[in-house]
Amino acid sequence: MDFKEQLTEYARLIIQSGCNLKQGQDLLLSASVDNIEFARLLTEQAYLQGARQVTVRYGDDKLARLHYEHCALEVFENFPDWQALLNNSMAHKGAAVLSLTGSDPKALEGVDQNKLVAQSRSSHIACKEFYDSIDQGKTVWCIAGAATPDWAKYVFPDLPVNEAVEKLWQAIFKTVRVDENDPVAAWENHRRSFNERKVWLNAQHFDALHYTNSLGTDLIVGLNAKGIWQGGGDVTVDGTEFFPNMPTEEIFTTPDRLRADGIVYSSMPLVHHGNLVEDFSLTFKDGKVSDYSARIGREVLEAIFSVDEGAARLGECALVPWTSPIRESGVLFYNTLFDENASCHLAVGQGFPDCLEGGQEMSEDELLAAGVSKSASHVDFMIGTADLSIDGIRVDGSVVAIFKDGEWAF
Repeated sequence: MDFKEQLTEYARLIIQSGCNLKQGQDLLLSASVDNIEFARLLTEQAYLQGARQVTVRYGDDKLARLHYEHCALEVFENFPDWQALLNNSMAHKGAAVLSLTGSDPKALEGVDQNKLVAQSRSSHIACKEFYDSIDQGKTVWCIAGAATPDWAKYVFPDLPVNEAVEKLWQAIFKTVRVDENDPVAAWENHRRSFNERKVWLNAQHFDALHYTNSLGTDLIVGLNAKGIWQGGGDVTVDGTEFFPNMPTEEIFTTPDRLRADGIVYSSMPLVHHGNLVEDFSLTFKDGKVSDYSARIGREVLEAIFSVDEGAARLGECALVPWTSPIRESGVLFYNTLFDENASCHLAVGQGFPDCLEGGQEMSEDELLAAGVSKSASHVDFMIGTADLSIDGIRVDGSVVAIFKDGEWAF
């Protein structure tokens, strides 16, 4: 296939497999102005799939930076009514939500972190119906990568920009299996490939996980008594299968928000809201971050943990083997969607109700009581190394190896 054919095939894959768009369903698409051509292809594929209406919302890193540099804090503390109406109405009508990611990893470097935190808080308050619909498994949502010049230049700094963009697109196509004869069928096979390990993990009923490696990580994370391991796609409460992340290589669960003790070291850079954090460590006590350090971006970590009470607690534990296809590609994407699928990772902030037995039918208070973190943020950070060991600890104290030297141990 030539590039246009690959791009069209990728768009078809996202709409059919990522969003599993239904006849007569609306689609809300968020894209960068740098991805207008791809947004048009996605819109076309959505209509070919039977979409009722596609609403496209464009963003721009450089405009966003201007807003953060020149608007007062109170602007970000008051989320626009029209935008909240758009988001909440999409949830109300059952629209699928598709977001393209491809920002410059340093797009908002140096911006006042208080404004970023205020924006996160206010949006989750104003768009509660929208975010609740996603968290409770009522909305199909998908995040997929799309190359942009600024992102490509950061990933491949030694190449001319046009070559860098082309190389980044090819790397993306590889991670999402566009190079397969039938990418949609390949993704269905990929979904099934997770089942055996999910079944084994769920049968163990581990009480905790113990992480260790040569970086100094020594962390014990408690698990919920009725926790469920998920992976290989998701399913809404009405039974619609979809892929929230394209690519995806992880099996994950939501830990007990009150039970994490020890220290964990990052193994890859973290890009958060256009800011870079590198070489950092987090110390947990009784489930909450009690101390942290970073060679670059400590102020970004401070902002992450200050969003709300749950932002400094764990919401996810994800298992990804060291030999992940994304890691073996040799590309450091500086984008969480891709890098988290090249490495075991943890996330602070919002937990997943569908990772708890009966969680999607529980109220917020019931989820909190059951150990699921509640937050306006969810920030993944990578901890996987070639020598990472993860042991599962049962209630009776017996220990079973889950990962040894960065790979599955069973």
